[in-house]
Amino acid sequence: MLTYALRRILGMIPTLLLISVVCFTVIQLQPGSFIDQYLDDPRVTKETVASITRQLGLDQPLWIQYLTWIKGIVTEGDFGYSFVNGRPVSSLIWERLGWTVFLALLTLVVSWVIAVPLGIYTAINRYGPGATIMNFLGYISLAIPDFLVALLLIALVLNAGGTNVGGLFSPDYIDAPWSWARVRDLLGHLWIPMIAIGLEGVAALMRQMRASMLDVINQDYVRTARSKGVTPQRVLWRHAVRNAVNPLISLAGLSLPSLISGTIIASIVLNLPTIGPFLYDSLLNKDQYVAMTLLLFSALLLLIGNLLADLALAWADPRIRYE
Repeated sequence: MLTYALRRILGMIPTLLLISVVCFTVIQLQPGSFIDQYLDDPRVTKETVASITRQLGLDQPLWIQYLTWIKGIVTEGDFGYSFVNGRPVSSLIWERLGWTVFLALLTLVVSWVIAVPLGIYTAINRYGPGATIMNFLGYISLAIPDFLVALLLIALVLNAGGTNVGGLFSPDYIDAPWSWARVRDLLGHLWIPMIAIGLEGVAALMRQMRASMLDVINQDYVRTARSKGVTPQRVLWRHAVRNAVNPLISLAGLSLPSLISGTIIASIVLNLPTIGPFLYDSLLNKDQYVAMTLLLFSALLLLIGNLLADLALAWADPRIRYE
């Protein structure tokens, strides 16, 4: 297994190099550049524009810009310079990465805790009224986009007399040191983004778990276990659920890129300090090094997620072995 993991990690290097070329090309193909805002300003002279272009390195050929960017990443961990913020890209990303990972992992864990039991219940009791209601609510949750759920929750809180519904903290606690009062304030704000971001994921996981369970409970080994007198609970958890959860593990690995781009609109609506809105702003402002770095980071998360999913599958299912 260790050899397999090392081989996969080494294989990521040429893949990331190819992806970096694609990211750089895509960003360069968008019309205009960061300098256009100065060209449209009559107060800025052509000499000033030329000076800014040289200062930012945008006067160099594209291949030199790309090689300079990649060299900085490999040799110094330097992902470039943000034109808009006037700061290194790495420092700007680290400021938002912590909250992004926290919200995404918390939402993922809560989604699994809720969706897996619901998927098992709706599969076992697929003709019951409770399962019918849950399936209907699942369809509704899949149909409603996350930003609309966020707007509905904001309207609900405001109509109930609430005031602070955006962000993760009240204004008094945004820059305050950590304390129990700040933690309570965070918990008071956290439920809105968790519902808005996680509702669709719960519905999708529930549907996937239900489909996997319906496929597994009719397999020969399940019927054989029942015929041998194995208790229903042992058949359910040791045989059916253990095999039905495999597709969900694969989906969990694919969900890592959503740390960046999966909830951009909902994060903007809720004013969350995550990476998604940062990527959106960088694309609007043509802040090329920020946009390229975030796209490359998203691809890296996808590769890491696939590797972790494969390793988790081998751990969960003894039939899966990587030679």
